[in-house]
Amino acid sequence: MLTLERDTQRHLLIRADLGLRAVVLPGEEPFVPSPMAGVERMMLDRNGGEVARATTIVRYAPNSYFPPHTHGGGEEFFVLDGVFSDEHGDYPAGTYVRNPPGTRHKPFTKDGCTIFVKLHQFQQGDLHQFSINTNDAQWREGRVEGLSELPLHQFGREHVSLIRWAPGASFTQHTHAAGEEMLILSGSFVDELGSYPKGSWIRNPPGSTHRPVTQPGSTILVKLGHLG
Repeated sequence: MLTLERDTQRHLLIRADLGLRAVVLPGEEPFVPSPMAGVERMMLDRNGGEVARATTIVRYAPNSYFPPHTHGGGEEFFVLDGVFSDEHGDYPAGTYVRNPPGTRHKPFTKDGCTIFVKLHQFQQGDLHQFSINTNDAQWREGRVEGLSELPLHQFGREHVSLIRWAPGASFTQHTHAAGEEMLILSGSFVDELGSYPKGSWIRNPPGSTHRPVTQPGSTILVKLGHLG
């Protein structure tokens, strides 16, 4: 217990330089215990101690919870499996949630769940609290043939969406002036730098260029414009 208390006070730097490309493939990072029993975390990037700017995959065992807390820097998450709950409602797999700075809740799960979480990454003035069950939402045609898009949030230059790639679809080479971040939710995503199966996380820095393609098809969670 003393070791855990010391560890939670450390300032951790994990892929903290947002100007560098970062990739985590399935199985490359372990889940580590959080301060709460039954809650484990896979740290993708982090700059801080227990309160930090962080991108994390969090796994809740059945009947686990976190105590009530306030998100001073805001919280954004996507439910990957199971059902995540708090006093405001239940969020099944496929739900996208934004809790802006100053919001408070007590998260828990009955049967277990896994969520992709981003903390302390809200732009100033972005105070809209909401959730979207993407299983019931309306997709729209994408910018190229074989792509469809489900917009989730936009504020300033920041844009969050789900992108669904049909098998064999491709995109022209392009540059992300203010960066791009992706989580592969299904299938496999490919560009000239590598191949990324389900569960992969990729962060492309501002000014990066690539030409993505997909052979089997895929669905990805994409965030643009937040790194520059």
